[in-house]
Amino acid sequence: MILDRINEVNDIKNISEEDLPSLASEIREFLIEKISKQGGHLGSNLGAVELTMALHRALNLPEDKIIWDVGHQSYTHKILTGRKDGFDNLRSYKGLAGFPKRVESDCDAFNTGHSSTSISAGLGMVAARDIKGTNETIVSVIGDGSMTGGMAYEALNNAAKLETNFIIVLNDNNMSISENVGGFSKYLNSIRTSETYMDIKDGIYYKIKDTRPGSKVVDTVRKTKNSLKQLVVPGMFFEDMGITYLGPVDGHDIQAVEKAINEAKKRKMAVLVHVITQKGRGYEPAMRHPARFHGASPFDVETGIPLNQSKTSYTDIFSTVMTKLGARDERVVAITAAMPDGTGLKRFRNMYPDRFFDVGIAEEHAVTFAAGLAASGLRPVVAIYSSFLQRAYDQIIHDVCLQNLPVIFAVDRAGIVGADGETHQGIFDLSFLSSIPNMTVMAPKNKWELSDMMKFALNYDGPVAIRYPRGEAYAGLQDSRAPMEMGKAELLYAEGDICLMAVGTMVKTAEEVRELLKEKGYKCSLVNARFVKPIDEFATKWAADNHKMVVTMEENVLSGGYGEKVRTYIDSIESKAKVLNIALKDDYVEHGNVELLKKELGIDSLSITASILSALNK
Repeated sequence: MILDRINEVNDIKNISEEDLPSLASEIREFLIEKISKQGGHLGSNLGAVELTMALHRALNLPEDKIIWDVGHQSYTHKILTGRKDGFDNLRSYKGLAGFPKRVESDCDAFNTGHSSTSISAGLGMVAARDIKGTNETIVSVIGDGSMTGGMAYEALNNAAKLETNFIIVLNDNNMSISENVGGFSKYLNSIRTSETYMDIKDGIYYKIKDTRPGSKVVDTVRKTKNSLKQLVVPGMFFEDMGITYLGPVDGHDIQAVEKAINEAKKRKMAVLVHVITQKGRGYEPAMRHPARFHGASPFDVETGIPLNQSKTSYTDIFSTVMTKLGARDERVVAITAAMPDGTGLKRFRNMYPDRFFDVGIAEEHAVTFAAGLAASGLRPVVAIYSSFLQRAYDQIIHDVCLQNLPVIFAVDRAGIVGADGETHQGIFDLSFLSSIPNMTVMAPKNKWELSDMMKFALNYDGPVAIRYPRGEAYAGLQDSRAPMEMGKAELLYAEGDICLMAVGTMVKTAEEVRELLKEKGYKCSLVNARFVKPIDEFATKWAADNHKMVVTMEENVLSGGYGEKVRTYIDSIESKAKVLNIALKDDYVEHGNVELLKKELGIDSLSITASILSALNK
């Protein structure tokens, strides 16, 4: 196999051009085999095989730098830099990361995981290169889906004034996670350009610039060629900004892409190379269902069907509740940032298309857009993953909470999410949301409580955030369904000298801890917090007055979280009760199996029980 000859960086340069198509096929077979067992991002990687090969042939890594936007398409890059043996432990604890990671390889120039960042990071590296006086090539690879994010345009605006080389590769497959939306997607579909014309106009420009630096003739020629180009080529958005456009190029033609990159390296300005690829290429199930194979769980290679039967998730419950709320109240509208499938809003979109809005990968815009809807009398529900909602923090404060607008934030993937690692763990939302005036923050203990919280939020005249985890919805404690009241916790058990006060998913864990402590001879009360902001001060005082120890439990960092609020209140009433906060330490959480990570982080039932017993002994 040709792939056996790829063992370290730049080995691809020793592969003949005749063997490159075979190598591409072997890489695709390798990716399908490994991801079918381990899970991971399949469609995006299958689509970027030849593009990555061409980049590695045109560049000299690790001296030259490739910044992968988001980074879920970097698997071929990892194979070509000597890491193919690590794919047996892809996204496993202490194994190969699913995204670029600087500590993993010198060839990973920049850690990524969120969208629309690569051009900004690349610009920083270009500026650093020029300050240091080195000559490495800097390439930022960004997908057309990421170009729906405003940060990309901020960076393009900055890049337009460069008089030094910087290459932006636009990987255009007409997809982000789901199909792209908006004007930019339509624009890309209409792009056609003349390579001959490009060569002529650049040749004239450089000849005049080299012979008469600073001449007004240069500016005149530039204006003239742009005017002419508008007649020949419709809508040259990038050229109008001052960024040289090359393309479109067939992204599955290795020689064509390599030629375009080598041409772009000659320009002393920002150059955008527009490459057309197909998401999921080479694997029929992924080409038919690109959204399903964006982030795939282990699957049968022959059929593409997942190996593990999916169980009802909190996202499924949210999806069902949204369709019911939409039927009952015409004010209900739904907003997502390029993830109608992942957030469970696809059914709402199908049933109420006029009240559904996919704004692209633009979380900041999504939140302020929702604020405008709320200010006009509607009831917007913004469904965004926890780690992505961080990107709209200013808009949540300034545009929603400052005006006390009734926007509901459905915060999916809250807590430990597992294999996607540091950039995707939803472990900060309780802290950053509960610090904002006027914001109400809630977390359900089970699937029925999520439904009750959504109904409560719809009837509340102010901003509400409801956070829930990835994975199976807890179906226990079905009979414990006290009415939802603002700021009121739910008492599940009242006995003993220890009171467990748990948030959301940790209520299930607290039940397990309670049983483990009972085996050790300790009885425990259990309070379902429900509200992280405002906390239930009455319930907290009851816990402190009637127990020797109060134990808070949350799947969030300790700093700024529920436990800190409880401790602060108990200190304020000068209670003698000991407070033990169970939360995540002030750190990032790497990739791995969720249950294993919880054990390593000390928030599983056995670890918590041990911590409580240790505190009691002290």
